[in-house]
Amino acid sequence: MADISGTGGEPAPAAGAAKPAASSKKAFGPVRRTFAPWEDPDKKPFILYENVTKRFGDFTAVDGQTLGIYEREFFSLLGPSGCGKTTLLRMLAGFETPTSGRILLDGQDVSTVPPYKRPVNMMFQSYALFPHMNVADNIAFGLKQDKMPKGEIADRVDEMLKLVKLEQFKTRKPHQLSGGQRQRVALARSIAKRPKVLLLDEPLGALDKKLREQTQFELIDLQQELGLTFMIVTHDQEEAMTVSDRIAVMDHGRVVQISTPAEMYEYPKSRYVADFVGDINIIQGKVASNSGGTVTVDTEAGAMRVNQDIEAKSGDDAWIAVRPEKVRIGLGQPPEGSSNVMRGEVWDIAYLGDVSTYHLKLPSGDIVKALQANSTRLIERPITWEDDAWLSFSPDGAVVLLS
Repeated sequence: MADISGTGGEPAPAAGAAKPAASSKKAFGPVRRTFAPWEDPDKKPFILYENVTKRFGDFTAVDGQTLGIYEREFFSLLGPSGCGKTTLLRMLAGFETPTSGRILLDGQDVSTVPPYKRPVNMMFQSYALFPHMNVADNIAFGLKQDKMPKGEIADRVDEMLKLVKLEQFKTRKPHQLSGGQRQRVALARSIAKRPKVLLLDEPLGALDKKLREQTQFELIDLQQELGLTFMIVTHDQEEAMTVSDRIAVMDHGRVVQISTPAEMYEYPKSRYVADFVGDINIIQGKVASNSGGTVTVDTEAGAMRVNQDIEAKSGDDAWIAVRPEKVRIGLGQPPEGSSNVMRGEVWDIAYLGDVSTYHLKLPSGDIVKALQANSTRLIERPITWEDDAWLSFSPDGAVVLLS
């Protein structure tokens, strides 16, 4: 039986540890590491929500959800405000109790275990540092509460400071640190007790864009070095895509899709997920034919072909979802035989430095976006406002959604 009291023991070793059994099924798309225990039927989740519901009066925050997270996984809960993601996190931390269902951690039901007895630590968006304590004392606080010997506390604090690269700031107070440094102190304090699971609630929300991007990669490196299981709540899709092994997208208390970042982006299962994760064009129509792995959808912009295996029959409502970077744009008509060709008027242009996004209005009134890399310095735009332009995309560049 796993120990679920006190600090919860040491984390699984990272460097030099035995690799998990290789899965026969490879993850889709480029991945940061060879790690996909969810593809192995013999692997059991390290964290398991079983039919968990949480109600606050008449409001259902989490609605009968079953969700598994694996040991050493970096798992993200992604969704808009009020979708239930923070409630899921707080129930695992012990700050909320499920109305029904149970939560297992390393095989043990922790649904009624007090927060201080769970092998879990939580890092809050506000960082919650003690302003009257210096950096070292903030990191040591939880260790002192656990009555760890003084010598061991000092060694652990030094170890944490080295890990987050703040050795020279150990005597400073929080107000003497930058936002990024305070974030690292909060992180060091969270992992000093060596929990089995670290929960992060919008941990980078207070940082500016460049520092947030830098810190995301630091979190990835730290998580792999420590060998901990990280569970992060965020509404920032780019952050979730960057740090996660898998992402769960939530809507109104339910998980609507769990996938790797690449799968989530390239193969969303619904219009909600497609629209929430990244920028996308969604064109409505009806299935005209479906055979041989090719679906033809009749739309107001013309017949569109998509290479996809899907269960759909002629006459079904369907939506074609295609990312702007997969849409080609030009002033000349595409060569004869080109797939999925549309013509429209340049309605707006968003110049973002590295890329430009063109918004074209089709005769149907639909707006379609095409993204083009600015590979040379722009003095005069070859395509500008009110131009007639042509759009096209490959049958492999889109997906057909039925809901």
